[in-house]
Amino acid sequence: MKEYLRIRRASLHRRIFSANINRTGRRMTILRAFTWTGTLAVFIAGSFLLADGPESSSAAPAPARKAIVLAELFTSEGCSSCPPADEVLSRLVQQQPVTGVTVLGLSENVDYWNRLGWVDPFSSATFSKRQSEYAARVFRSSGVYTPQMVIDGSQEEVGSDAKGVYRKIAQAAQVPKAVVNVVADLPSATTALHIRVKVDVPPEIIVGEASDVVVAIAEDNLASDVRHGENGGKRLKHSGVVRRFLTVGTLMPHTRGWSGTTSVAVAPEWKSADLKVISFLQEQQSRRVVGAGWSNVTSQAAPQ
Repeated sequence: MKEYLRIRRASLHRRIFSANINRTGRRMTILRAFTWTGTLAVFIAGSFLLADGPESSSAAPAPARKAIVLAELFTSEGCSSCPPADEVLSRLVQQQPVTGVTVLGLSENVDYWNRLGWVDPFSSATFSKRQSEYAARVFRSSGVYTPQMVIDGSQEEVGSDAKGVYRKIAQAAQVPKAVVNVVADLPSATTALHIRVKVDVPPEIIVGEASDVVVAIAEDNLASDVRHGENGGKRLKHSGVVRRFLTVGTLMPHTRGWSGTTSVAVAPEWKSADLKVISFLQEQQSRRVVGAGWSNVTSQAAPQ
């Protein structure tokens, strides 16, 4: 199967995009006909247990919530066009620059650059496959490129174009969202992260197809000294790097709620203070992200 690289400029006439693009910068594009066979192994330790019934809600009116928008960056340490996009994601995560919006940023490092001089230590075939699914189902494209920012599973933008990314995040924030509550605990006597997710779909949102409840463990403040490839000699910094990515449940069509728990093994190299647990509800076919939520990791002291 042929694989080829090409440099191209973004243009107003590129039909695969969901909105017009007007850029002067160049970006590296990798186009590839992906054929996915076999099963995807997810290295997750622990168990999943569905909780019984919905929890009661407080009678007091809830305070106004910021809209929560999911931003997924498909990137690679082997791509010379990606470091500016990594910086955009870091600003989204650390500075939250879009007024009235909480942005949940995920860095999903693809692996198809790994044969071109540098093996990205954070890369996974999981994310290459996920990006390819977006291309085929949402953006009607036969190719993929980096850096690509996908916003709430419905819009995309060149990841290094901060203004374009901010604008589409603001647009996505206008859409009603499901409420996703996440609690993440790390008991000091264990190496397993205990996660609880609760999803509530308000009446004004129609979920007409089965939807996945997804959990991503993301880590901030990571860095790599890249020795080879297009970024050879550079020290690259990252935020929101996805360490684990798993589906923990399914919300059936026209269902209004879901809750459950899962346990995920924590690798020795992860820094718990820099971990976030992000969960989102995503329609299986349309790939629309219906709602998202997050939690820092709370370390619990061992009982005396």
